[in-house]
Amino acid sequence: MRKNPAPPAGVVHRLRHVSECLAGNRWGDPVERDVLVYTPPGYDPSRRYPLWMDLVGYMGSGASHTNWRPFGLNLPERLDRLLAAGAIQPAVVVMPDGFTSLGGNQYVDSTGVGAYMSWLCDEVVPFVEAHFAVARDRRRRAVFGKSSGGYGALVHGMLRPDVWGALASHSGDAYFEYAYLTDFPRLLRELLNVDGDPARLLEAVASKEKLGSDLSHALMSLGMAATYDPDPDAPLGFQLPVDALTGRVREDRWTNWLRWDPVRMVPDHLEALRSLRGVYVDCGRRDQYHLLWGARMVHAALDAGGVAHRYEEFDDDHSDVDYRMDQSLPFLSSATSEPT
Repeated sequence: MRKNPAPPAGVVHRLRHVSECLAGNRWGDPVERDVLVYTPPGYDPSRRYPLWMDLVGYMGSGASHTNWRPFGLNLPERLDRLLAAGAIQPAVVVMPDGFTSLGGNQYVDSTGVGAYMSWLCDEVVPFVEAHFAVARDRRRRAVFGKSSGGYGALVHGMLRPDVWGALASHSGDAYFEYAYLTDFPRLLRELLNVDGDPARLLEAVASKEKLGSDLSHALMSLGMAATYDPDPDAPLGFQLPVDALTGRVREDRWTNWLRWDPVRMVPDHLEALRSLRGVYVDCGRRDQYHLLWGARMVHAALDAGGVAHRYEEFDDDHSDVDYRMDQSLPFLSSATSEPT
């Protein structure tokens, strides 16, 4: 039931894709994945629609963006409403399942987690092209997301401009000193309970029927370590960023994390970013993960590098801000319109 009459509805298709890129991943996570695909009302196979990919945040999966929401809209319903209002053009929108045994991923390739960037760019995009009427032109493709998904969108724009023509990053992870360092004490507290052994910490996570906030954030820190500092020779395939006994940050390991910080990456990937037809970045001014400052630094780096982009701040925190897609999706719609 909705307060207002529902606009014409698109269709969400559930496909199964078997990945070669994810085969042999460190955690034995499934290589057969759900790929949900939204087609707009009146979908016409004789047309060629823009392809947009939605990257969800950590602890999420693409399917979560199709869930019913009280007093709100899931992604397909938002697309329907924006279409009916004339705010966006019809598009095919992909919602992949990137969940892992570590609670998610950052949508990059890592031996410590899996080749999720390659999976999305080199397998999922062609897979969708083979099943739906989408334009096979990177100028008509966009990637967007929030939090870890916003991070992924921004990094994809820098590392895979051969695939993407536009991006939108909502509250994406940036300036790691603020985004991640403040969570390390939570990780250390949880490691205290297992004699500093991250393998036992993961066993504790697997045994729980419900994860508390501290344990969830500790798991996320392990996931980031596996992403940014993989070590195939380490027992778990990655290194801890802190000394589990003293709590001291391991500077040699932390340096490996910083190489993946968008604030530091943007100046090295200006040519790729300038080649995009649209770059959108926003963040809440009360973001509880302190991501506003990283967003401002990314904005400043884009400005300094001459990258045309749209930057916005809004009066909210990190949670339940999907309504910001009312701003980014029209932006991406314009950016992925038919080239003239």
